[in-house]
Amino acid sequence: MARLDHDKLARAVARHLGESTSIEGLRRLSGGASRETWAFDVVGGTGPPQALVLRRDPSSQVLGSERATEYELIRAAQAAGVPVPTVRFLLDERDDIGAGFVMDRIDGETIPRKILRDDAYATARAGLARRCGEIAAGIHAIDVATLPELPTHELPVEIAQYRALLDNFVEPHPAFELALTWLEAHAPPPPSTPRLVHGDFRNGNFIVGPDGLRSVLDWELAHLGDPIEDLGWLCVKSWRFGNVEHPVGGFGSIDDMLAGYRAGGGSDVDPDHLRYWEAFGTLKWGVICIVQCFTHLNGLVRSVELATLGRRVAETEWDLLDLLHPSPARFDGSVTPAATEPSNLAEGRRGVQDRPTAAELAAAIREFLEGDVMDAVEGRVAFHTRVAVNALGMLEREARFGPELDAAETRRLTELLGHSGDLDGLTRELAAEIRSGRLDDRRDRVVDVVRESVAAKLAVANPGYVAD
Repeated sequence: MARLDHDKLARAVARHLGESTSIEGLRRLSGGASRETWAFDVVGGTGPPQALVLRRDPSSQVLGSERATEYELIRAAQAAGVPVPTVRFLLDERDDIGAGFVMDRIDGETIPRKILRDDAYATARAGLARRCGEIAAGIHAIDVATLPELPTHELPVEIAQYRALLDNFVEPHPAFELALTWLEAHAPPPPSTPRLVHGDFRNGNFIVGPDGLRSVLDWELAHLGDPIEDLGWLCVKSWRFGNVEHPVGGFGSIDDMLAGYRAGGGSDVDPDHLRYWEAFGTLKWGVICIVQCFTHLNGLVRSVELATLGRRVAETEWDLLDLLHPSPARFDGSVTPAATEPSNLAEGRRGVQDRPTAAELAAAIREFLEGDVMDAVEGRVAFHTRVAVNALGMLEREARFGPELDAAETRRLTELLGHSGDLDGLTRELAAEIRSGRLDDRRDRVVDVVRESVAAKLAVANPGYVAD
């Protein structure tokens, strides 16, 4: 979708909110891998300026609900007492700026690293896990009769859908095959009455002020199902943003979250039930990362952020192994995270190309972005600059150590499967054998090999992750 047309938005606002109004300060906010978010102020009319936000799809979405459904969901949530922004109007064809809606802009912070680290939110952090539990209970208590039509999610169907998505992208992931097998075998019984599930209830989708949580955002994945899904999703390691010692969103404890859930009217939660949904959420996020990456690769939305999500898949694979098959981390071979430091760069000519090597060239670009660009930009550009810096770090490490990692992986798979072959073919065979159950009699060895494979991917994608 083309850049948002200022004049078209102004005409849409005037048509919906009053002919005497106009807009000022239109700007795109940071983030927004799957949804554009634009802030602006409405001036004119009889009252003071209104701070508003437009949520607009950059393209058709695979996993999200229609914008009209999300619009009605937020209205229903507000009527039930859930803290959400007030929605003002839904875009239609006459507006000619795509699918989306306009809502109030609420003061506060959504960037997780600031919520988790800045002193201004220290008081809010102390009570945030409990407050999240209370709000989740309120969401799950909403009368489904007041909601727009929503899909009902059933575990067997969802597991089959994620398998189909993996097959659709023709990219083998043995760690996900192990997880899907476990999720099938340990699925809890369906709820007697499906409840509203937010579907993306996590740090990053909350507006937080110094006084606490002010609003819940991003309702596009809402559905009916098992309400504990929301609590497990909030505990997924990816949403702790480095604060792994605090399992709830990087800011609190499970005990505090569950105490808030009970205080808000929710039922007692079995720890195994919560762990199941944490594992399911981890698998779900890993598959979504693949989907988002291919959204970029297929040219639907070209974005450095979406592209790098493909390399974050290894993080979710590691988390699943840690959750479902806990074991001490280890690498097989000579390349370790410590070996990926720039001081270990092998000097000398490689192939026909002159110096700098690919790794050295990537390092030079990364250093330029870090040293010259980062401090000169802000907002969305600053965010994507950080993403680009991380991506260049991956390129450096892959150029230096990729061949060694690939050779070690080929040796592992050859030994496990009992024959040689190219790395891609061996990986596909391992994934297929796990899915078929033909390697169940060697499950411990399979898990060890998959763990070493994922650790090797993380040596390039995020060397510090294994130690977290």
